[in-house]
Amino acid sequence: MKKFLTVILTAALLLSGCGASGAGKLTAKVIDVDLTTEQYAFGVDQNQSELLTKTNEYISRIMSDGTFDRICEKYFGDGTPTPVTSAVEDSSKDQLLVATNAAFAPFEYMEGENYLGIDMEIAAGLAEYLGKELVIQNMDFDSVLLSVQQGKSDIGMSGLTVTEERKEMVNFTDTYYEASQKLIVRSDNTDFDSATTAAAIEAILNGKDNSTKVGVQNGTTGKLYCEGDEEWGFDGYKMTVVGYKNGSLAVQDLLNGNLDYVVIDAAPAKFITESINSLQ
Repeated sequence: MKKFLTVILTAALLLSGCGASGAGKLTAKVIDVDLTTEQYAFGVDQNQSELLTKTNEYISRIMSDGTFDRICEKYFGDGTPTPVTSAVEDSSKDQLLVATNAAFAPFEYMEGENYLGIDMEIAAGLAEYLGKELVIQNMDFDSVLLSVQQGKSDIGMSGLTVTEERKEMVNFTDTYYEASQKLIVRSDNTDFDSATTAAAIEAILNGKDNSTKVGVQNGTTGKLYCEGDEEWGFDGYKMTVVGYKNGSLAVQDLLNGNLDYVVIDAAPAKFITESINSLQ
């Protein structure tokens, strides 16, 4: 896991050119307060009711027999991740087409040609349970549910938060993970040292204007949280929101001095900051 993130983040360092500025000596920290409460599920093609039923059966099985806990231990504990390989898409074969954005560790990411992550290991198990060959379709996060909606993929497995708007695009499975958004700042930032609740953090953020820049991953709850969203009840902020393809690039830009804050999902926030700090 650490090896993968080191490779990803080293690439981000090179792309950003932070070494020339000396910003690489800085580190980041996660403010350990949940800003939101949300649930992850998988998004199934609305024309495949049997797949929805079978996927829910599989989720129930791995939750009850300890398989899900063992998978999570590989990423949150001392376990070793199991690489997952993708077959080549072939319409003549019985395949499970899984849309994902493999830049969202620890749920989905790549190491060489292999896929790793909680969702990817579940995908491998689900394909075996269904008796199908697994095909992983890696794409931008914004395209995952659209691909399923258009029938180009069977299921989206990409750390997907359940929302009413997304329910119009896909049929969601039962939820399998409780998630939240968290704030990342540079380690020398003391603005939130006494903030122990979401309300306290939001009070500080509400005092910022558009001269303050916050980085988010495009298409995610973090973006909705910062910009505002009526369905979620997010009022949003006056800050300037800057979108990125993944959280690693946003955190590196934070350390480069181009952002004031980053808001991303809690588990990726932890993995990204720990790994990027180890490179400084």
